[in-house]
Amino acid sequence: MTPQKNGESSRSASHEYVASTPNSPKLTITRSPSPSLVGMDPGSPMGLGDCDPNILTSFKPIETNPTYDVPAGKPYPINPPPQDRPVRLYCDGIYDLVHYGHMRALEQAKKSFPNVYLMVGMCNDEDTHTRKGKTVLTENERYESMRHCRWVDEIITDAPWIVTQEFLDKHEIDYVCHDDLPYASAESDDVYAFVKAQGRFLPTQRTDGVSTSDLITRIVRDYDKYLRRNLERGMSPKDLNISFLKEQELNLQKHVSDIREQIKKNIMGTREDLVGELEDLKAELRHTKLFWEDRRQDFVRGFSSMFGSQVNKIFGRKRREIYNGKEEAVSPSKRVRQSNSKTSLTSNHESE
Repeated sequence: MTPQKNGESSRSASHEYVASTPNSPKLTITRSPSPSLVGMDPGSPMGLGDCDPNILTSFKPIETNPTYDVPAGKPYPINPPPQDRPVRLYCDGIYDLVHYGHMRALEQAKKSFPNVYLMVGMCNDEDTHTRKGKTVLTENERYESMRHCRWVDEIITDAPWIVTQEFLDKHEIDYVCHDDLPYASAESDDVYAFVKAQGRFLPTQRTDGVSTSDLITRIVRDYDKYLRRNLERGMSPKDLNISFLKEQELNLQKHVSDIREQIKKNIMGTREDLVGELEDLKAELRHTKLFWEDRRQDFVRGFSSMFGSQVNKIFGRKRREIYNGKEEAVSPSKRVRQSNSKTSLTSNHESE
């Protein structure tokens, strides 16, 4: 393998994978070469699009640019690339739940010129959770996922959220690659503005129809289905952080779903089978009802222990207000008779 400048190497045989962090030595791991692309769809992220014709069939293949020409007609300048060494490109991102949209962006960057050394910078969890929100994967899981991408030559962990001049110079970056829509942050309307002004920004095309947010939305939308699936696979309600009531609800849903499937599959089945399924459903409902009836007394006792004294005070005050109101409504003559009656009773008691 012929050495290249700054640790770059040819990828015609095996190539070196480099993982680095700022202010730390590079860790180089040799891995086997990628499989041949002969007979495979070059437009798929892993060159395997022909294995499933229903996936990615609408995407055009991404061809390697055979020249060193840069895109024209952009509202910002783009410097000509060096031709005597690999062009050092940099892509940054979160890369949570890595999907084919991420892979196609990296493939575009890798194929921008005949000879490219592609670096990928990934932000740590602290910056990501503070600025963008919680991720599904941890930072180490995200780093490891990207390590297996065939287009990537080097991973830079703990990458800065906003690319700085110092960072560009340290890693000798020729171009920063990203789709060219302005990317706003708290500090700037476009974090790539200064890179564009220097002519060191190379645009890639965003893949519509997929994003990490879309994937999370799919899971949230079908939340109950995934809960039922995991319960059926042996996970406990505690593992899934769901209550007993939610578990019973899911069991009931599953039972109803099973009945529907049985009806679809056995539309001409015997009456006894259907009656048996309905009886099972009734038993399930009775079980749930009895459970909550048994718990009802516990709820009442718990409520009384927590709020009983306050309730007694409120009702006692109301009774006194009603009683006082009735006394005020008694006629003067009746009030005199009541007074005389009380006096008489007191005299009799004293004489005794």
